[in-house]
Amino acid sequence: PRHMVADWSFGIRDADMQQAVDDARGKGAKVIIVLSHNGMDVDLKMASKVTGIDAIMGGHTHDGVFQPVVVENAGGKTLVTNAGSNGKFLGVLDLDVKDGKVADFRYKLLPVFSNLLEANKDMQTLIDKIREPYQKELAEELAVCDDVLYRRGNFNGTFDQLICDALMEGLDAPLAFSPGFRWGTSVLPGQPITFEHVADQTAITYGTVTRNEMTGETVKNILEDVADNLFNADPYYQHGGDMKL
Repeated sequence: PRHMVADWSFGIRDADMQQAVDDARGKGAKVIIVLSHNGMDVDLKMASKVTGIDAIMGGHTHDGVFQPVVVENAGGKTLVTNAGSNGKFLGVLDLDVKDGKVADFRYKLLPVFSNLLEANKDMQTLIDKIREPYQKELAEELAVCDDVLYRRGNFNGTFDQLICDALMEGLDAPLAFSPGFRWGTSVLPGQPITFEHVADQTAITYGTVTRNEMTGETVKNILEDVADNLFNADPYYQHGGDMKL
């Protein structure tokens, strides 16, 4: 509510970023790396407007960018990249700096195979202790998967569709909306679908299920608003979110 954040405002502030970069350069910084959670498109636009940034290593849109995009601006060039999501990759950027400038670079997405890494014993013990009271419920098998269930794009994946089909059947509704996340653990054909898989997909901060009456105009406005948040031609107006189903 506005009354709770009366003095707050939100936006992509080019001038503030430029001032921060200039201040850092003025204090002797030879290389400027920005860690961003703006999203790939926003970072590309910012790189074209703000000078003095050598590289932007970003997130939010979960893009696995295998080689940086080189963006030219009034002051030179900026590398823009994004290392996917959920710890699947580590973005590794090596810079060759000569005379206070980046002369060359080497970049790669380093895959992280978590199943091949030995767990930290103390952390694993803590996780097991927290999960133990709920383990029986989490392990309950609800069904067997016929096809790959996944949520990996801005639009609906197969797990999104399963959730919406269940909502329509369970609530006797002709339509169901659910955010199309890039989220959760995929389930392979022939693999049991456990309660943990369902919780994995639905345990979000706004996971409340409601049944409401809407006009066709309201449905249209909701979908167009979400589409605008995602695909506005000006990246600075892309507020995030995912297409609803």
